[in-house]
This record gives sequence, structure tokens and C-alpha cells, in this order.
Amino acid sequence: MNTTKIKIKFLGLLLTALLTSSCEKFLTVDSPDGVSDEQWWNTETDGYNALATVYAGIPGGSSGRNIMYYAGLTDEAVQRGDFKGEYDGFTRGLASSRWGVSSSLWADDYTCIRRANRFLENIDGAYIDAELKERMKQEARALRAYYHMELMLVFGDIPLLTKPLTPTENQSFRTPQKEVYDFVVAELRDCATKLPASYVNADRWRMTSGVCLSLLSRLGLYYKDFELAKTTAKQVIDSKVYKLWISTASKNDSYAELFSYVGELNDERIFFKENGCSNAWTSFAPFGIGGETYLSPTNTVVNNYETKQGKTIQELGRDSILIYQQNPNYKNNRDPRLTASVFVPNDKFQNQYTLDPFYNPTDKIGETKSTATGYWIKKYIDARDRQAKSGSLDFMIIRYAEILLNYAEAMIETGQWNNAETLAAINEVRARAAMPAVNSGIYGTQAKMRELIRRERQAELAFEGGRYFDIRRWGIDEAVMNGEVFGATNPKTGELVRVQTRTYKRNREGLWPIPEAEMIANPNMVQNPNY
Repeated sequence: MNTTKIKIKFLGLLLTALLTSSCEKFLTVDSPDGVSDEQWWNTETDGYNALATVYAGIPGGSSGRNIMYYAGLTDEAVQRGDFKGEYDGFTRGLASSRWGVSSSLWADDYTCIRRANRFLENIDGAYIDAELKERMKQEARALRAYYHMELMLVFGDIPLLTKPLTPTENQSFRTPQKEVYDFVVAELRDCATKLPASYVNADRWRMTSGVCLSLLSRLGLYYKDFELAKTTAKQVIDSKVYKLWISTASKNDSYAELFSYVGELNDERIFFKENGCSNAWTSFAPFGIGGETYLSPTNTVVNNYETKQGKTIQELGRDSILIYQQNPNYKNNRDPRLTASVFVPNDKFQNQYTLDPFYNPTDKIGETKSTATGYWIKKYIDARDRQAKSGSLDFMIIRYAEILLNYAEAMIETGQWNNAETLAAINEVRARAAMPAVNSGIYGTQAKMRELIRRERQAELAFEGGRYFDIRRWGIDEAVMNGEVFGATNPKTGELVRVQTRTYKRNREGLWPIPEAEMIANPNMVQNPNY
């Protein structure tokens, strides 16, 4: 990691500390301690400080609002350790209006929406260069749209707030999703035309036109507005601002390097949180190498990876399935993204320590701070963080590979499954991982291409948080989130480790519960069904 980035991050942390008791409070509560708006909104520094508190709500991967933990709400991972958030309870149908995860998201996003509204209401009073002021306004608007989008995706109908409310005005009704959706789309579209395409490295984390378009692409897929998803993804592709990270040292290591310090400063990241995986070591790493494990991959995600010949293990027959379940990377013949994403039994860490969840008591399945399944997440685990058990890795909320896959999926769903551009987008992602191009003879129908793109999304984006939204928008959430969850194969018995039994009903868990505190405070708030 270069010294410039270290200095930038140190200054950012210092600024955050200074803001905590003053600016952040001011953006949340009108005129604290007798400071008036006329006294506060004066200089460029005031504007930047205020805008920084709007950015504060952007989630991280293993810190803050942990997006990577959303994998624990899907078939690709199991979560343990309630102090990290009670994700596991949700998968067993135990979430209520007191569920801490939903309460945190609601409070954080509406706090930042209020800050954005306060900013937009008052920034014109500050003495700031007109061009800079306009850009800052667009950043605040884009962030406000993003926070509304986050809330809508999990709660459904939500209050749409475009001006700051005092506590006595907290009587908002839930706005229909369609109205919120239209607002978010309109805001992000407009901001995309006014925000810069990129910034110098020190400001790379700011909202750009590419971030806005990428969010629109995600939103379009989720609400089956495939034309929106397709056109906005294509705009990002055609902008030529972003590209897949390719290692200059070893092309075959490109995908793995993407989640390490070596590849951290790359042109693939579109929307990211600085230091967003700073505590990955104490979230995912094996206990035997000094880590802590609270999110463990399932056999479902491991079995999703193809062989290097582009075959699924299901296509190879029962005997091969048993071999690959016993030894997931048998003869080093699996999609290299498996090796880059998951530690499997008997993997060696730095060619020294053997990970053994069955015979080594230090890494034993089910023990405190150890794996729940026999597998460990490898993404964002960098050996440089081992001694300190923490680091400064950024978390990529959206990266260019996802945009290529968004574009391909939207093309498939709009009947262009055999278009050359559809195949090119998928093949670009697969080629970076040293996987063969799509076999058009096998994937020669819309249904088969849909099957492929869904498998490819999980292989490329595993544990990055998107799977939760994918299974819901595809309508497979009840199918994959009910019944038993399995881990690695126990070499003593030859049987898959049974991890837990899950319960999921779309008419309940399909949306998150409105927090109890909000239900009590707002007499006009209506709870989601069956909570």
C-alpha cells in the first residue's frame, strides 16, 4: 500500500474524529448548542465538512454496516457471532421489529438522508466557488438517492424525504415503492449528467457519473426494468473509465490480487468504501492463523464453481461430484476464482500452515471464532494484516466486472441472449479468471444463458453482498433458503457436515421488519406483513 494512500486515510480518520461532536451533530439536529445556520454555513471548509457527514453512511464490507455479511442471508454462507449482527436469526425466521440489522440500516440511512437534505437546504449560503458548489450539491443528491435505494430494496415502501424534518414532524407515511423508484431513477439520471466521470486519486471515493449509472444498472435489474439496466451498464462500459484489473506481475493472479493490497488501487472499482475491509482478518480469517471467523462459505457456493474446462460438477456425474466434494480443488482443476475466494480443507496458508477443520482442534468446525462449515472466506484476507489483525483495505461496493455481468444479464432478459456483445461481456470476465469462453453449442437458448449468467454472477461476486438481492429478484429465495445447510465433507465419515436448518417465507422474510422504535415514534408507520 503506498504512502500517499496512508496519508490520505490518516487525514480522513482525523477529519472524521473532529466532525463527530460538531458537524455531524449539526447535520442531524437543527442548530445544536445555539449555533445558527447563518453562523455555520460560511466557508468551503464548512461545506466539505458537512458533505463528509453525508458520505459517512456508505457501508463497508466487514466494517460499519457489513455488506459482506449479507452473504449470510443467502445460500452461500452461514453467519455466527451476534455481536456482528444477528444475520443467522433472520435465516431461521426469528427476526422481529427489534432486529438490530434492520434497525441500524433504517437509522443510519435516514440520518444520512437528513444530513443530505440539510446540506442541500443550506449550502447556497456558504462562500464557495460556484462550480465546486454545484458539484457538491450533485454529490449530496446522488448520496440521498442511494440511501433511499438501500432502504427501498429491503423494506419496500418507505418514507420519501426530500427536506429535513424536526422530531415533531416525524409523522411520515410510507411512500409506494413505484414513487420512490421513480425519484431515485430521476435523481441518479440527472446527477450522472452533472457529476465528473472521475477524480484524482485522493478523491476517487467521491460520487461520480459512473457510480450513478452503476446504481441505476443494479436498480433496473432488481425491478426487472431491463432496458434501464442495459442502457446504463452500456454507458459505463462505453465511458472507458473503468477496466478489469489485470496483474502486471502474473496475469493468472489478477483475480486474487484484486482483493489484496497489491491490486487495491485499481481501475475496476467504481463505488467503494475506504478502509471498508479494515477488519477482515477478525471477521473471516481462520483462527489457527490468528484470525476470527464469523462468516463461513457453504458447500452450495463451493459446488457452483466450474472445472477449468467450463463444466459444472453436476454435468460430470455422481462419482465426480463426490470427488470434488471431498476435495473441492481436486488436481487443481477448478475455476481459479474458487482458490481466490475460499479456503478449503487442507489448503496451506503461505505454504506453511495447513488448514484442517476436522483433525486440528484449533480450526475445528463449530468452535468459537472458528469456521461453521469447514470453509473460510479468502477475499480481503491479506497476510500483511496478520500481525496487527487489522488493516486498511478498501471495500468495493460496485466493481466493473459486475457492470459487464449486469449488461449481459439485461441483454439475455431482453431477448438478445445470442448477441455478440452479450457473449463478449461474459467472456471478458471469464478470461480474466483464465476460464474458457462460453460454449455457444451448449448455451444456445435463452434459458441456458440465463442459467449460465446466474452461475457466473456467484462465481465472480461471491461474498460481496449481491447474492442476497439476486436470489430475491430471481424469485428463487424460498427454494434456496429453506431446509438444511451443508458444509465440507467429513473425511472420517464421507458425509457432508450438516450446519443448520433454515426457515424462510417470502411473505415475511421477503422484506425486513420496520424497527420497533420507528413504529412507536411514528403513529402513521405501518409494519411489513407477518412481523
